[in-house]
Amino acid sequence: MVNKENKIPVIVVGAGPCGVAAAITVARAGYKVLLIERGDFAGSKNMFGGAMYSEPLKEIFPNFEESAPIERYTVEHKYAILTDDTGTVISHRNEKNNKNSFTVIRGQFDKWAVEQAKKEGVYFAPKTLVRSLITEKGKVLGIKTDLEEYYADIVILADGVNSLLAKQIGLRKNIKPEQVALGLKETLKLDKEIIENRFNISENQGVVYEIMGGPMKEMLGLGYIYTNKKSVTIGIGVALDELKRLKKKPYDILNELKKHPVISPLIKDGEIEEYSAHLIPEGGFKAIPQLYDNGVMVGGDAAMLVNNIHWEGTNLALISGKLAGETAVEALKNNDFSKNSLKLYQKKLENSFIWKDMKSYKDLMSTMSSRSKSFLGYYPDKISEFFDVFTSVNSIPKKKLFKNYIYSFIKSRSLFEPVKDVLAILKLIIGVFK
Repeated sequence: MVNKENKIPVIVVGAGPCGVAAAITVARAGYKVLLIERGDFAGSKNMFGGAMYSEPLKEIFPNFEESAPIERYTVEHKYAILTDDTGTVISHRNEKNNKNSFTVIRGQFDKWAVEQAKKEGVYFAPKTLVRSLITEKGKVLGIKTDLEEYYADIVILADGVNSLLAKQIGLRKNIKPEQVALGLKETLKLDKEIIENRFNISENQGVVYEIMGGPMKEMLGLGYIYTNKKSVTIGIGVALDELKRLKKKPYDILNELKKHPVISPLIKDGEIEEYSAHLIPEGGFKAIPQLYDNGVMVGGDAAMLVNNIHWEGTNLALISGKLAGETAVEALKNNDFSKNSLKLYQKKLENSFIWKDMKSYKDLMSTMSSRSKSFLGYYPDKISEFFDVFTSVNSIPKKKLFKNYIYSFIKSRSLFEPVKDVLAILKLIIGVFK
């Protein structure tokens, strides 16, 4: 029997971006909502690369720039293509549109977001571990914690990539190694002036590096660097099945990346402030689980909503949380918490950029995995080799140098390999525009 004293219209599990967005959306509509977090405080267990995006955040916090703990606004994106000991860096700088994204430290930012939610009427319960969901006749009725049971008309699961609660009720299956990457990150303390001189930026400006190749050669993995006010973060994300296949240890890969001649000058003399690791959803569109059932919805990482090609996760979490919150409000108005009512959440997602973008890249991971030796090994090497030829000054005629390079490019592999690469690219392009 439902304990009415412990009943609240909506319970949200997980106080990351998805959970906060869902809770605050429900509270603003005038309904009571309980936001539960297992950590000591919001952000204590959250790890990500470093960037958030202004436009989706404004949908939840319209005036966030007035008080949010922003580190640096990104004015430059750099793409580093590495070999074992060389690198080619492509840069795009835009100081006019410099408010599109920014870096944050999650322990600070998530605390701030929860404080904003509390001001809107959200009840916040940190240090609370949800052990299981309360179900009856195929309907979710609430949650069980270590100390108490709480009942709700709707439970929104924003409990992260593992989401044991979604598994409990059959909305998700066990994660396969190819559906997740292991993210590993270090935050390195550096003086503000050193960061600004080293990265050629001024007050509040930031730079993002996206890194391929080097110690991640021929494997489905990428690296990154983000600048904060008084620190830089350097990290990697490598598919779990790749680590298993190649018998690589992720911390060895990160240490090799830190020593690379293109990367090491950027982090020189940095002192480790934080070391963290986390699983990242990488399965894409095909890995999205069932998103709703009677009395329950799933969002954010728990719903595997990450657009890996554009490094987007927090924005998808925010918007999916908002859409789940909107669906909960409609269900409360209609006093209907069945899956037939909550399927509105699925419809909202399908009409959003989240679903459309993820569907466009549905074949990305399988294609990159099958052609990783080409796209993440052979071509980065050849790009570096081209610039070695292009920038060399010696007694050999340039015509001969370029002929030798082209001959090497053509003859170094079977003719079938570039054909397979072209077909793979065409498949991706067709998927994007289909």
